Amino acid sequence: MTSIPEALLWCLSAGTAAAVVLAALSIRAGRQRADLRKRLSTAEEQNSATLRSNTELTARLRATEAEIRHLAGTRLPELTLALAHPHVPVPGLLDARFTGSETDQALNAVLEQVSDAITKERARVDAAAQSTLRGATTTIQALLYQLQTALQEMQHRYDDPNVAQDLLNADFLNEQALRRIQATGVVCGAWPGLTREDSYLAELVVGATSRLRGYERVNISNQLRDPIAVVARAVEPIAITVTELLANALHHSHRELPVTITLQQGNRGASVIVDDYGVGMHDDEIKAAMELLSGDEDLLLTQLGDPPRSGFAAAGQLVRQYGFGVHVEPSPYGGVRAVVYIPGDPLLTVLDESAQPMSVMAPLPHRSAVPDRSASVLPTGSATPPPAAAAQPAPAAQPAPSYEAPAQQAEGELPRRRRRKPVSEPDESAARTESAPERSPEETGTRWAALQRGTESGRAAAHSEPPRSPEGNA
Repeated sequence: MTSIPEALLWCLSAGTAAAVVLAALSIRAGRQRADLRKRLSTAEEQNSATLRSNTELTARLRATEAEIRHLAGTRLPELTLALAHPHVPVPGLLDARFTGSETDQALNAVLEQVSDAITKERARVDAAAQSTLRGATTTIQALLYQLQTALQEMQHRYDDPNVAQDLLNADFLNEQALRRIQATGVVCGAWPGLTREDSYLAELVVGATSRLRGYERVNISNQLRDPIAVVARAVEPIAITVTELLANALHHSHRELPVTITLQQGNRGASVIVDDYGVGMHDDEIKAAMELLSGDEDLLLTQLGDPPRSGFAAAGQLVRQYGFGVHVEPSPYGGVRAVVYIPGDPLLTVLDESAQPMSVMAPLPHRSAVPDRSASVLPTGSATPPPAAAAQPAPAAQPAPSYEAPAQQAEGELPRRRRRKPVSEPDESAARTESAPERSPEETGTRWAALQRGTESGRAAAHSEPPRSPEGNA
């Protein structure tokens, strides 16, 4: 009887222990399930973050690839174009999120390296092209000078008026070719090609005018007080510059409109002022012209356009080498005003008119009866003509069919040099009917020598148009 309860107690004890164990196991399993759920949730969040990161990386990779394609297909070609044409903009990034990033810095480094490489290569190629052109223009220029000399000798040799006219036309065409070759050579760094003696500024301007088609439209007003001359080394450079400015004025104005040149004398130099009545220039065109005329930067041939416009560029090179100045601005007449300023020191001097008379083709100076010498434009030590020289008539020129002796002037008025009015057609026929003595070869040579002393402008004007007023118009 007593053994049964003990067994039952042991069973109950075992059951209680099992229940406790089961409860502990259940609690532990619950905790494990909670931990697993937490870890699963964390894993799911990490997986979602990974997916989002992968998506962002994929999008960024695609955006980077798009930027690289944009760099190769658009930005680099536009950069090469902008190097030749600065007004062309270079596109930026496609995606603004890359601004300031390492990708942006890497792409900009590529642009800088390509820009440097292209700039150096362009400079190298342009230098080679300029060297080739410089050699070619020097040779062609020498040949054209030889042709010019041959034409002038033929003008002295033949007395037939028809032959003389044909030779003058050929000489003028040769002058056009020589001017273009000379300007191209100067742009490429060549020497102007001529060494002249000290020349009167008025004669220099007339000579520059004679190099151009349409020279008959140019009116020259000489406002110089003194017989100012340009020193020998600067004569041809200034003549080239004035010629190119005149060419621009004649080309951009109607063929029936005049171009005015005024020679002015200041306290420290002299100026050649060119005014036209043409189409004018816009602000950006004037800015570009001033950049060329300043001569501050080295030029590339590719910057001169197609076909190259070498006039202003040649003037800029000469400005930098010889120290005079050129300024371009809108003209009060609606066109363009160009001013060539020549400093008195060291580019100007004064010549003695009694020892070296000015050409009869040069415009007359507007001088007062008592010249004012107080404001000289010349450097110290320049030769100054004697006071009586300005009041003495110019020496009579050798006989020539193109000129006449100085006209009678009123008392107290300075003598004036005048061109003779060309003989009209009826007068020529009447002159042929009159008996005239046969000219000797020496006399013929003397007449032709007198004719050649003037510039091409004067020679052509003597055959084709009546003279303008002796007050300074050429």
